[in-house]
Amino acid sequence: MIDFVNELESILASDPLGLLDSKPKVSSVMSADDRLLASFEEINVFVKEHGKEPEASRDMNERKLYSRLKGLREDTVKAAALMEFDTFNLFAGVKMPVAKEINTIDDVLLDDVLGLLGDSILDESDPNDIFKLRNVPKKLDMPEQIARREPCKDFDAYEHLFKQCHIDLVSGENKLRPFTGEQQIAVGHFFILNGVMVYVAEVGDREKKRGKVNARLRCIFENGTESNMLLRSLATELYKDENGRRVIKACEDFFSESEQVTAEDKATGCIYILRSLSEDTKIKEIESLYKVGFSSQPVKQRIKNAAQEPTYLMADVKLLSEFQTYNLNPQKLELLLHTFFAESCLNIDVFDSESKRHTPREWFIAPLHAIETAVKLLINGEIINYRYDNNNQEIIEK
Repeated sequence: MIDFVNELESILASDPLGLLDSKPKVSSVMSADDRLLASFEEINVFVKEHGKEPEASRDMNERKLYSRLKGLREDTVKAAALMEFDTFNLFAGVKMPVAKEINTIDDVLLDDVLGLLGDSILDESDPNDIFKLRNVPKKLDMPEQIARREPCKDFDAYEHLFKQCHIDLVSGENKLRPFTGEQQIAVGHFFILNGVMVYVAEVGDREKKRGKVNARLRCIFENGTESNMLLRSLATELYKDENGRRVIKACEDFFSESEQVTAEDKATGCIYILRSLSEDTKIKEIESLYKVGFSSQPVKQRIKNAAQEPTYLMADVKLLSEFQTYNLNPQKLELLLHTFFAESCLNIDVFDSESKRHTPREWFIAPLHAIETAVKLLINGEIINYRYDNNNQEIIEK
């Protein structure tokens, strides 16, 4: 009879190629302890390079390390865990926690700082009740219906309108212009959204909620679909689309940009957008860096000495866009724009010819089309209904 145990041991022993060697998988995922140590090592490296602790300076990296070190000093548990790696005695003044002696069941129960072993029946008024929702609206104000694209059953009734619109664009009778305001959305108007032509066939009753006017539309798309999207939703999508356009008659072109301007209106100046031509690597390497400002004099005259002015980063600039404004307070214009893009504001120190330090606050890291859209929203008064999402670099409805 075969001795299976001996036979198996023989097979395992005669493995000249090492095929049966099993090596445990090493995870590339950092543990919480690894991340804590790595974050502290960044502080050690800074102290070694600069000979000082990080401070709350204007340098974002140094300020980040300063905040991190402050947090570690306040968290005595983390400070104690990092004590053996404290090369520069950064935790010298931190009072380390004293471990409690746990000898009996009573010691365990009395050491329940998180209340995990307490009474399971909580009073509804208990502020520590994790099952009680706070700061959450009891009822969400959702639209009655969500717009979806679906096949347009009577597309034949609209197909000839799209064809005629294309013919008029080719002949020059129609023109494409940037979308600049919700008031431009009306029955019979065409738009270009994400490369597809859209026809507004119907506009429902306009309703005002929380100060915002909205209406349900019937939008026919050139690809044979339709949607009952809201007016404000269409406007938001057109604002977000860098190539979003509206179709207008050529005869209206002269009035389209200044249709609200009359002889009584007062020109207050213009908002301009600039790109830096600096050769400084820390500025030159930043993508989508633009200055937004206001000038009551011709912009080209205003920027002719840019290389000598800290507000222009002590370098020449290139004018990309300018927008004429009427009857508007220039200081409020700039303040609104700078507040809108506050999270993307450039944080850098510039030194003038006399070595004086300046921190320009009118340079922003954002896509050009987003900045141009924000300026148009500001001029037509609709900017209060939108905000800039710095993470996704796009303008979204509030």
